[in-house]
Amino acid sequence: MSSSATSKTVLVSGATGDTGRATVRESIALGLNVRAMVRSIDARSQALADQGAEVVVGDFLDPNTLRPAMEGVDAAYLCYPVAPGLIHATVNFAQAAKETGVKAVLNCSQRSANRESTSPSCRDTYIAEEVLNWSGLNVVHLRPTLFLEWLQYSWMLPKLREGVLYMPVGEGTSSPVAAEDQGRAIAALLLHPEAHIGTTIPLSGPVEMGHEQMAAELTEALGRKIVFENPPMAEYAAHLEAAGVPPYGVAHITGAMLDYQNGRMSGADDNIEKLTDRRSMTVGEYARSHADLLNGGRD
Repeated sequence: MSSSATSKTVLVSGATGDTGRATVRESIALGLNVRAMVRSIDARSQALADQGAEVVVGDFLDPNTLRPAMEGVDAAYLCYPVAPGLIHATVNFAQAAKETGVKAVLNCSQRSANRESTSPSCRDTYIAEEVLNWSGLNVVHLRPTLFLEWLQYSWMLPKLREGVLYMPVGEGTSSPVAAEDQGRAIAALLLHPEAHIGTTIPLSGPVEMGHEQMAAELTEALGRKIVFENPPMAEYAAHLEAAGVPPYGVAHITGAMLDYQNGRMSGADDNIEKLTDRRSMTVGEYARSHADLLNGGRD
């Protein structure tokens, strides 16, 4: 624990999400005073409180809930879901941070953030980065690549249990990263953001790979044959809709997959290891640690 940690209070928004939960846990482990912002009080928020977080209810789209959430906060993590409203939310978050004197904002962006994307979320994420740059706040942008948690999502898991890694990524490559590892890096940055202000930090797993290689690694880890299938984008969009993904999510995922095909998810780095002195986990390590879920109860 850092000797200065106990005097620092940090805000983690999106605190019940994949990176939010990990960031709360890892920030508490570093000795930070953690304020976890949630949309409602429920079992998920109670789990955060049980760990020692101060839970507050806040709405990104209501600035009058954000300001009290940020009072007395040294650093804040901005993590908005994949949903409409990101730019509005970012403006509100930045205004509240300015009003309350927050010293640093960590912005959860995405690797495929770009002005020209066909994904509305990728376009909005690019503009949100620019808004924060204009704001005059001390900002660090985080650009994670493909989340390993995708393997558990509703449009991935049933196919994976059938032995198919089903993604329209073509020859695209990435170095998938777990939310758990991101949480360690985000907590370290919340503790000591000073040297990173004004930078954009990619967050990756340790190995860049194509999806044939990913399927081979999943095969070894799960003990059964996994094959990569690269469907046409229209077929994939229909698959997402059938899995219950809302229209904005379908537009984002299909646009991001096109960006993936065009190399925007490529690259690998050791930033998580540099920040935390421990490397991020591989696809195989993640799959082995979640084998019961990914195998669906298979022997």
